[in-house]
Amino acid sequence: MTRALNAGRKEPLSGETRSAVIFLHGYGANGADLLGLADPLAEHMPDTLFISPDAPEDCAGSPMGKQWFPIPWIDGSSEEEAHHGLLRATDDLNAFLDGIMVDEDLLPEQVIVLGFSQGTMMALHVVPRREEAVAGIVAFSGRLLEPDSLADEVQCKPPVLLIHGDQDDVVPPQALPQAAESLQNAGWKEVYAHIMKGTGHGIAPDGLQVALAFMRDRLGMD
Repeated sequence: MTRALNAGRKEPLSGETRSAVIFLHGYGANGADLLGLADPLAEHMPDTLFISPDAPEDCAGSPMGKQWFPIPWIDGSSEEEAHHGLLRATDDLNAFLDGIMVDEDLLPEQVIVLGFSQGTMMALHVVPRREEAVAGIVAFSGRLLEPDSLADEVQCKPPVLLIHGDQDDVVPPQALPQAAESLQNAGWKEVYAHIMKGTGHGIAPDGLQVALAFMRDRLGMD
């Protein structure tokens, strides 16, 4: 049984929803943490609805925050608990994405999924295993989980933009080339990358600018 995800939202500036960006936040944060990105993006994407759900679980490592699944080296959970948590969260996120598309009358190609850190791990794990490709995945400061199973389990290959700070001390910067190689080995044709120079575990203005250009292009906003 899936868990309903509470979500904040910012309505399109134009009043008409022609696309949506789904934000997936990091470990120990919540949906509001990324929804603030909608403000600088909205003026360039006026017909876009921005939605940012809370992850389904309270976070052991950050009592005020949420998590998509446990992280053993942070919270002392087992690898089995982490894997089970990932599977549960996958079901939750799939149900959430399905619901958004129905409720907002959107096709997959009108939707972008943007993740940060653990949210990126969810995006890169869940979205390629869905039957229909979304317009694109923007993956900030995360890593590709279970790369060995990807080629066998992939259902679609949406364009992916990988963005990482070269000073990240939470998720090592080499996670970006590792993810790119795994995606390409699994048959991806469109994998893009941007390194945020001098940036730690966060989203710098240059990274957001690259993400905006990618999203506008993928959604056909000429």
